[in-house]
Amino acid sequence: MTSPHFSSGDLIADRRADYARMFAESGEFAEAAELMEQALEQVPGWAAGWFRLAEYAEKSGRKEAAAAALEKVVALDPSDIFGAGLKLAVLGAAQIPAAPPTLYVERLFDDYADRFDTALVERLEYTVPQTLAKLVRDHAGDDAQFGVVCDIGCGTGLFGVEIRRHAGRLEGFDLSAGMLAKAADKTVYDHLAQADLSLAAEESGLFAHAPEVRADLVSAADVLMYLGDLSHVFSSVARLAKPGGLFAFSVEDGGDDDAPLLRPSLRYAHPEAFIRRRMAENGFDLVALEKSVIRRDAGQPVHGLLFLARRQG
Repeated sequence: MTSPHFSSGDLIADRRADYARMFAESGEFAEAAELMEQALEQVPGWAAGWFRLAEYAEKSGRKEAAAAALEKVVALDPSDIFGAGLKLAVLGAAQIPAAPPTLYVERLFDDYADRFDTALVERLEYTVPQTLAKLVRDHAGDDAQFGVVCDIGCGTGLFGVEIRRHAGRLEGFDLSAGMLAKAADKTVYDHLAQADLSLAAEESGLFAHAPEVRADLVSAADVLMYLGDLSHVFSSVARLAKPGGLFAFSVEDGGDDDAPLLRPSLRYAHPEAFIRRRMAENGFDLVALEKSVIRRDAGQPVHGLLFLARRQG
């Protein structure tokens, strides 16, 4: 990922970075890294340049050099809009963070908003909205009606389209303003607002304009893989859902491990046992679990877990 304003402000450095990009596009990553190093001699405070150097160094097999460049990125940009800390963890040079940086996730999806539907559905064979909505219908009935549905991490509204006919009131929440704008274009939501699901319930934005304990169904389609340890998410959903309310969500399958894994895609995979613990800690009972290929990544299937849980009480 590159900066939304990938310029150093120095003409010579920018020219060398452009040449480096051309070498990288031809698969000549060692040469690309050398040119980026020259560019950074001109502008050593250029965080986006260090991030690109890390990419080229890693692809040329120099993981230690990549890690050193990523450490420079974090030092220059503590907000970590590039997700350099995640990359360091993937390289084994840092601990896996409990959640990705908020600015990184927000920017990722703002940049992706315009092409999100086409890229996911047509190119990556993304199926979560349809399969998750079917899981809800299979257990609640095809004619089920939910007074309030809260679609958290709603993205461009793909799940909202699937669940609209079952919702009296449909609320959508997302960190990305770009995604919310695309969701608004679908005209299926009664209310849309920004929310940061990585934060505690009081700070998340889920309760800024509406009370707690209001949702008959909470959905989180293809969002928890961007949230790491999930403690705040489950706590928030427990306060959002009515007693007996449903929580439908998907994760990437983390296999038999006990804790979330951070994959090279910079998405988290969650083991079934870990999710079951989070549900039990927050007063949810498992209703249904379905295993499915949820998308493709670099031509390979990504295996996921689709859960339907019920709030106790």
